[in-house]
Amino acid sequence: MAWGVPPRPPSSKVQALYELCKRTFPSPSAAAGASSSPPPADAVRSISSLMDTITPADVGLRDDNVEDDRGHGFFESNFLKSSARVTRWAQPITYLHIYECDAFSIGIFCLPTSSVIPLHDHPGMTVLSKILYGSMHVKSYDWIEPTVLASSQPAKLAKLHTDDVRTAPCPTSVLFPQSGGNLHCFTSVSSCAVLDVLAPPYCEDVGRICTYFHDYPFSSLSAAGLAKVAGNPDTYAWLEAINTPVNIYMRSGMYTGPPVQVKPNFYIAVAKECD
Repeated sequence: MAWGVPPRPPSSKVQALYELCKRTFPSPSAAAGASSSPPPADAVRSISSLMDTITPADVGLRDDNVEDDRGHGFFESNFLKSSARVTRWAQPITYLHIYECDAFSIGIFCLPTSSVIPLHDHPGMTVLSKILYGSMHVKSYDWIEPTVLASSQPAKLAKLHTDDVRTAPCPTSVLFPQSGGNLHCFTSVSSCAVLDVLAPPYCEDVGRICTYFHDYPFSSLSAAGLAKVAGNPDTYAWLEAINTPVNIYMRSGMYTGPPVQVKPNFYIAVAKECD
């Protein structure tokens, strides 16, 4: 490190995203678990604004990907290579890992047409999602506070946050621990890819476990006690955790975009300079 010399600009938008996330998201303590507070709003806006500018080419993808004999065309698969033709329903959702530490993760979900990532939650997490190409139906909820329980089965009341189709290019969406649609499900209308930043990532050891849910219309169950809802009942739903394993046809792919150059924490770099 040379004192007084301005830092070099990031070599890529992926590198810029990593460096901005590293400055924004502190390493969570094990004691914080699922109760960690979200980062400052202005910092989240900065990351969201940067993600708004990221294109498929910036992460090593094409924006004209279609389902073909090679799946998505940007990851290696012996199964797909050995098949003369893979039917659309047989194609997996592919996850492209870019970077992960205990404070945040960066990755891309690539979904063939009509793929579904079921309704799930993000306990104590802030998540930014940018659709890189294609169209996706997004349905999301937030829990009602204080908690409202169903009278006849273990379901909790949630309010609908989003129920629409998003098509690239569109703004980056952000969800928070208590708002913004913390529970969501994705259904690909066309082949699509989503760049995700999770802060912090899932971690079973500290209680950040991904739980999947069934959603039921508000009218299908009744609330325990005297709970009432404000506004249109159709904007509410009962969510019940799925206790059996959820099978999602997903595989790891090969990320071919610009690599992340991992940088040490500032205080470590300063300490080395002073040695």
